[in-house]
Amino acid sequence: MAQHSTVEKELVTYEREMIFPISVRILHWLRALAIVALALTGAYIAWPMFERPDDTNTLVQGWVRYLHLLTGFVFIGVTLVRGYLFLFTKETRERASFRDVFSLKSWIIQIKSYFWRGHLDKAGIYGPLQLTVYFGITVLAILASISGLVLYAYVYHHGLGGALRPMADMVVHFMGGLARVRYWHHVFAWAFVIFIPIHIYMVVWTGIRFKHNSVEVIITGYDYHKQPVKKG
Repeated sequence: MAQHSTVEKELVTYEREMIFPISVRILHWLRALAIVALALTGAYIAWPMFERPDDTNTLVQGWVRYLHLLTGFVFIGVTLVRGYLFLFTKETRERASFRDVFSLKSWIIQIKSYFWRGHLDKAGIYGPLQLTVYFGITVLAILASISGLVLYAYVYHHGLGGALRPMADMVVHFMGGLARVRYWHHVFAWAFVIFIPIHIYMVVWTGIRFKHNSVEVIITGYDYHKQPVKKG
């Protein structure tokens, strides 16, 4: 007599969740574009490849410097607004990630997950390693902005540059000279240049590894989570 068995099948549905509101997404892409523009224009300012000693009419360096200053102020503004949204608004669950930073268990879970052992369970949007790295990038952004404003104040002596000059003098004295300020400004810039490809790689890898919307989430704002529904 044939035996019939009931096989329990698992149907998987996905729940859509808003992760990043429109304000955070706009600021993210503004900052990304500003970083790229600052890196390219900063590289040209340091190594002007289109300037000719016998041609004083093109003023390529001047226009590149103007674009560098413009995007620099955009970058500073975005950094300030982004910091305010992170610290004082309830639009995202970013601050909840701090609980994992101070949890040794969360660190172990995240590191193990990178070696394909287990799944990352986060209290907020970021894992402890992610939030620590993003905090470090924020510190770099502040330092790059301060050093950039110091260099600005030593070139433009009126208006905002003149108002910033006392602060710039203190920073220059603390760092041991204007040449050191310029050197560290370049170091901070290179840190961003190195971070960008690593960031893109890890975002794509995380989406593949944990099978969620890690790439599109910063465009649409939504992530998707599995919600298994069992049926007999």
